[in-house]
Amino acid sequence: MQTSPERPIGMRERWILAVIVGLVFAGLVVLRVTSWGGLDQTALFYLGLPATIALLIVFTARPRTGVGAAMAVTALVLAMSGPLLAEGMVCLLLAAPLIFGVVALVAALCSAIARGGSGSRHALLFVPVLFVLTLEGVGGTTILPRADQGTGERVIDAAPGEVAAALAAPPEYGAFEALFLRAVPFPEPVRAEGEGLEVGDTRVVHFTPRTTLGIGDEPTPRHMELVVAQSRVGPDGGRVVFDVVEDTAFSGWMDMRGARASWSEADGGTRLDWTIDYERTYEPSWYFGPLQAYATGLAAEYLAATFGTTAEEQAR
Repeated sequence: MQTSPERPIGMRERWILAVIVGLVFAGLVVLRVTSWGGLDQTALFYLGLPATIALLIVFTARPRTGVGAAMAVTALVLAMSGPLLAEGMVCLLLAAPLIFGVVALVAALCSAIARGGSGSRHALLFVPVLFVLTLEGVGGTTILPRADQGTGERVIDAAPGEVAAALAAPPEYGAFEALFLRAVPFPEPVRAEGEGLEVGDTRVVHFTPRTTLGIGDEPTPRHMELVVAQSRVGPDGGRVVFDVVEDTAFSGWMDMRGARASWSEADGGTRLDWTIDYERTYEPSWYFGPLQAYATGLAAEYLAATFGTTAEEQAR
């Protein structure tokens, strides 16, 4: 019995696959954002999403250009490497736009050079520029300063003294409100130990544990220890500077240096400002610099809201 040759996948099948993958992807994003049932900590998220993306590429990708082929292969490699990176998949997702952009640029340059003509000469001009950009970070070189900070503020319906009391006590941490912090599994503060605003007073903040996909691996605790380095507390406001002594929560993402909280009377209440100081540890600076500054700014806003809520509850 003669078998018919394999029929290429048609547009109808492609659309069905795309819809299925789109629904699965949307569901996984909802799980990540809402943490419903704790499923975002399971293999459904870390294995299901990359596997779905890989299947979509295998069954639907029919690249007709060098750029298309390079993008398809890159997407497949990233999707399949996700499970191997475990929690490092977070960094992979954040870096994915940069990776795709560089792959598309290099593939386009190579295609233009291969075609020859005036386009080839113009493409050759970008080669040394691209080469210089790829060297950032080698030997300590950087385009943008590594030291940076994130800031956040909130006007609190409480007196300065009540804000100072909230800052002196261990806070009640809640869930992140910012979509970016919820969608990307950054470490979340769970509880804090220590109190006081005098120089030398310490805080130990405990975060959600680090988890991996390794068989038998136990969650690893994460924490940050801070000490009050400067303090000025008055009836109309104050300023407290915390130095980071030890950090096992964000050490793989940035080098945390310290934080500053300042508060003063404003608009019938108290304005609380938080500033988080850190040093960037990723290159290129023009990509990871703004990304880390944005995330740190959201974290500073979260701290201002957390302590502000505590102060308002004390004022009632």
